[in-house]
Amino acid sequence: MADYIAPDAETVFLVSGGAKGITARCVTALAKRFKARFILVGRSSYDGEEPSWAHGIEGESALKQAAANDLRARGERPAPRAVRSLARAVLSRREIQGTLQAIRRAGGQAVYVQADVTDGPGLREAVERATAALGQITGIVHGAGVIADRLVQDKAVNDFARVVSVKVDGLRQMLALVDLAQLRYLILFSSVAGFYGNRGQTDYAAGNEVLNKVAHWMKHHHPHVHVLALDWGPWDGGMVTPALRRQLERHHVPVIPVESGSRLLTDLLEGPEASASGGNTPQVVVGTPIAPSLRPAPQEAVTYRIARRLSLSANPFLADHVIGGRAVLPTVCAVAWMANVSEQLYPGYYVQRVSDYRVLKGIVFDEGLAEEHILELEVKHSDVGLHCDALIRSQGGNGRPRYHYRAQIALRRANQQAEPPTKGLPDLSGTEVIAGRALYEDGTLFHGPSFQGIDSILRMDEEGLTMRCHLPRLPWEMQGQFYAQTFNPFVVDAQLQSLLVWSRHYLGAAGLPLRIAGGTLYRPLHFDEVTYVTMRVRSHSVRNVVADVMVQDEQGAVIMEVDGAEITLSPRLGELFRQNHLAPSMVGGG
Repeated sequence: MADYIAPDAETVFLVSGGAKGITARCVTALAKRFKARFILVGRSSYDGEEPSWAHGIEGESALKQAAANDLRARGERPAPRAVRSLARAVLSRREIQGTLQAIRRAGGQAVYVQADVTDGPGLREAVERATAALGQITGIVHGAGVIADRLVQDKAVNDFARVVSVKVDGLRQMLALVDLAQLRYLILFSSVAGFYGNRGQTDYAAGNEVLNKVAHWMKHHHPHVHVLALDWGPWDGGMVTPALRRQLERHHVPVIPVESGSRLLTDLLEGPEASASGGNTPQVVVGTPIAPSLRPAPQEAVTYRIARRLSLSANPFLADHVIGGRAVLPTVCAVAWMANVSEQLYPGYYVQRVSDYRVLKGIVFDEGLAEEHILELEVKHSDVGLHCDALIRSQGGNGRPRYHYRAQIALRRANQQAEPPTKGLPDLSGTEVIAGRALYEDGTLFHGPSFQGIDSILRMDEEGLTMRCHLPRLPWEMQGQFYAQTFNPFVVDAQLQSLLVWSRHYLGAAGLPLRIAGGTLYRPLHFDEVTYVTMRVRSHSVRNVVADVMVQDEQGAVIMEVDGAEITLSPRLGELFRQNHLAPSMVGGG
């Protein structure tokens, strides 16, 4: 990305929802900081003078009374809806006028145009008149939004469509008005509801999450554009009604002060923070979620059976996990499947430990792949959280069940997570023994780029090894049905490759995972994070290796510990490892 240039007096922002509410306050802050120009788009009328009956009247209640008196004086019945509409029109006009005056006092320029942001032709006509006065649009601020909060089973289709349309269609129509080659700033007012979800806001969450995804797409395809999707929490104003404020207080969710929030926006568009954000992070979360409605912990055992159809096309990463010409499901993906579904069934609980994990019959993507696989979970309450017995199975061609993987999953709430032990980093003063790249090239490891996370082997002897790991971020679409959540299967796979490296070096044999006695996750493992992995061999024979694995961050904090990881060894696997590309008959297959 070229050197970042902050907005200035020549920058023209097209702003939806910018004449009223929180967006208006943010735009005023932008005008004060950058002296920019603004085309404010809103649905409210702003034509004509304020009616004489409203002169000198302040407050909605007083305006309603004055409107009712005026209707009576003209011989009309003061129906409540008509009175409310007249009073709110006056308040709306005053707020728009106040915003325009505030922008001009701050040193910026602004015009207001009346248009529905989802109406392409109407929006274009209105904006063309404004660009004639202010100049070509070089920035967009999409702040418009509406809510229609109801539980999903109570939502009307029209309400759902309207809430989503303002966010999604509104952005589409705004982008259609500008030359993307000339666009320099794209600022999207999203919401923590899109990032975390929120009860009663499936439509609002969906619309805002689309904004988040568009931000990442724009940054990738148009890197010259400074993109910010701001996942705002609730503001001190705007859509936060007194009832909602009480709800937020019950959940200990802080509101964003207007001055602090608008200052954050301007800071993100100026100085080093803007460069860092523009180059790396198009999505910024500003706030905390409303606590989820937790599914009650079962007092008696509850069993769930969840079906999943697996395919090569749905999981592009499988092309990087091929043995003997056939894609094989990584064992860590089975763990992720069990752990992620357990968390999804009980929001607010997070995987802490996996015990007695066993590979019974791995899943191979060949002609014998079952039409569907079943994850069976038996969940029950424990002293410290939830305990899940997990089993992945399918039905063979002969009608008999096939059992693939089983494990026990321990879940705890966030405030009950175990504290990681304090351990110093291993001695890193020596030089690297083996470059990670060589291990993937010489047949020691069969893994393709999605799993090539070993950076270097720093120490290796008969007792084990130490290695440095770093796995670049894997695109979302590559992660398929096993995308990283609390448990990141791609990063963990690279760390457990330590057993395969050691067994090939000291025993001359290749191996595959068989079982894990136990593993504790103290916090999520992330892409693009440097970790140090220490593997210590417990025992080994011609048939297997059993070892413990500890993962630490660059400060030495323990992130994960694995006890009793076992791989099974076979001389034949070495040859199969070298056949790490899909057989021609499988390329393009389902």
